Amino acid sequence: MTYYTPYATTVVGAYSVPRWYEILEREVENGGLSRADMANAQFIASQGAILDHDTAGIDILTGGEMHRRTNNRHAPPNAMLNFFWSKIPGFSDETRPKPITGQDPNVTHPAAVCNGPIRYADLGLVDEYRMVSRFAAGAVKVTMTGPHMLAKVAHDEYYGNLTTMMQDLAKVINRNLKDLEAAGCRYVQIDEPLFAAVDEDEVAAAVEAINMAIEGLNQLSVMGHICQGNYAVGEDYDGQIGHRYFTGSYPAELITGINYDALLVEHDMVNAYRGLLGNKRLAVGAVDVQDLEVESPDTVVQRIQNHSWLVPEQTLITSTCGMNHLPRDIAFGKLEAMVTAKQILDPARRQQRAG
Repeated sequence: MTYYTPYATTVVGAYSVPRWYEILEREVENGGLSRADMANAQFIASQGAILDHDTAGIDILTGGEMHRRTNNRHAPPNAMLNFFWSKIPGFSDETRPKPITGQDPNVTHPAAVCNGPIRYADLGLVDEYRMVSRFAAGAVKVTMTGPHMLAKVAHDEYYGNLTTMMQDLAKVINRNLKDLEAAGCRYVQIDEPLFAAVDEDEVAAAVEAINMAIEGLNQLSVMGHICQGNYAVGEDYDGQIGHRYFTGSYPAELITGINYDALLVEHDMVNAYRGLLGNKRLAVGAVDVQDLEVESPDTVVQRIQNHSWLVPEQTLITSTCGMNHLPRDIAFGKLEAMVTAKQILDPARRQQRAG
């Protein structure tokens, strides 16, 4: 199994999306540019994201999920949902607004419609891994939305049963992850942000589906990103979305029943896992993607040291959520703060300095 060094740095996935994405997409829609032109812009943006991660010194990086978006607003193709729905047989091309949770019916997503049985599809994970690996100096991680999120936010006009729908999605994900492992990838991340917004029976069914999705992987180290909906806020973004809409009970005990190697959570939720972590690692989301100020390395260090029960060998460093909505200079500054915090915390580096 892949080795993690103490305080290894990683990213949640999405990186700063240029605002010109939206302008180019409008040009595509108006016929001024082709879809291939947009794809080329996405490719160049991916290269830029990889370079930023490597330049900052991130240990386990992604391609920024840049190729999964045509803009950075809460609209299709959203990198977590619409990008994958569009590839999976069983989902129509149609989207309709749907509340993400019952907690606020005004928080909606343009959701795909499931109108038939979910069947296997190549989700593009292997191609993504190969593309990012061509340019990355650091270890490459590929992110994948989990079966609960994909099923819960969609309009279901076929299954009438969330558990069955999740399990069919898990089968599709599992085959894609096995292909990813065979291609040489050693890190994957499953994203599930809705666990705090649903009841425990639903979480338990989701845990079973996720374990189905990651079953049989021998060389691929699986991380799980569990957040509470850290979306962008501000006048530049859809007024419906805001910080931590997905609040409620926090089912840490059920979450630790997933066969992950590491969990990525917000720094203020770390103590929920005290006594439950076992041999899993925990990535502390010590830089806040809702804060437009770049944290000092000392602030990042303090947020990690607040959890003294978490030993260095089990501690990773990350952000609270994706950085897609942040200006690039702020996102890059937060990456650097994470890396400098690691240098302060890393016991091997401390011993070298003392010697």
